[in-house]
Amino acid sequence: MNILLIFIGILFIIGIWLRLDYLLGRRYQLSKIKRREYPFRQSDLELFTHGKDLFTDLFDQMNGASHHIHILFYIVKNDKFSKEFIHTLQKKAKDGVEVRLLLDWVGSSSISKNTINSLKKAGVHVSYCHVPRAPFFFYSLQVRNHRKLIIIDGNLGYIGGYNVGKEYIDFDPKLSPWRDYHLKMTGEGVLDLQREFLKDWRVATKINLLQDTVYFPSLYKGSIKHQLIPSEGFFLEETFSTLIQNAQKSITIGSPYFIPSKQIFQDLLQALERGVKVIILVPNRSDHALVKEASFPFLRKLLKNGARIYQFTEGFYHAKSLLVDHRVCDVGTANFDKRSLFLNHEINCYIYDTHFIQQMEEIFNKDIQNAKPLSLDEISRKNPFRAMKELTARMLSHFL
Repeated sequence: MNILLIFIGILFIIGIWLRLDYLLGRRYQLSKIKRREYPFRQSDLELFTHGKDLFTDLFDQMNGASHHIHILFYIVKNDKFSKEFIHTLQKKAKDGVEVRLLLDWVGSSSISKNTINSLKKAGVHVSYCHVPRAPFFFYSLQVRNHRKLIIIDGNLGYIGGYNVGKEYIDFDPKLSPWRDYHLKMTGEGVLDLQREFLKDWRVATKINLLQDTVYFPSLYKGSIKHQLIPSEGFFLEETFSTLIQNAQKSITIGSPYFIPSKQIFQDLLQALERGVKVIILVPNRSDHALVKEASFPFLRKLLKNGARIYQFTEGFYHAKSLLVDHRVCDVGTANFDKRSLFLNHEINCYIYDTHFIQQMEEIFNKDIQNAKPLSLDEISRKNPFRAMKELTARMLSHFL
């Protein structure tokens, strides 16, 4: 009995410590955050929806780099495909190209020390970002850099949902085919991608390259109006909320995880009340425990109020998109969940171009053709096991 009481006491103390760590860490983070919005730009954009096409193009562009390659990924794995990616970086560094690789400490934890050492030996500058630190170790462990940025020679950039691993090129049978959206950018918007990378590089390495003009060549104005907006666990909710509140006809959301904040959930319900059509596409198959169950309470109420929900069935749906009224389209790194809203560092591209938005709508409609409608009956039937998972997911929703 005494041992049990001691055990319960220890758990209680740990729980209090974690709670205080999180609350104080959050307060400290918010005290440092400053809102950043890059100006409206004109660039040329190409959208990739298949990993093999994206990485074929990316590898070709990296092989043609003449001055520098800057890369930030949330995940680089330790599989055969990742090693091919690593080998390309080593080769370019040995050829005299400046290569900087910035990795999230948690997301890329599977990379071996030998691989990191081999990169450095070849001349690649490698650093980890968001390494957990005292005094708020638990909170800093939760705050991840979820951005995926590639800048080549300062005039070509990539941003979107793909990471580096075999599943992203359909070599994981459990998650294939992998469906995602990723942008290739040329034109003046690359300037902002470069700045964002170098800001993250400065935080991670204490090396400031932002004033070095060699990384910022003159860039032309492209044909597509857009704006890049980074977020750091704050302001993303406000951006999404404003777009949803201003919607008059339609809101279309694509996300692998649908766990909205209270504010955004209310915004969606109010949009339905004023006659706005709301369509949400999520995966039928899940790649993480409890994320599907965490979405059910929100999807259930949205269905009751007239939203149309679809579950993607032809592989795994990992794309992140938001389209409002055929006038603005968001493609970026942020999921429609609390982790992206309140913890992760993200960056999204908001596009204001009729032709591109039409292209996105066509792609989204095609994805819906590969999805099944989710019915209210399906997620309302009594199921004690699912109810228990939903309760657990609700308690952990900030961290899923």
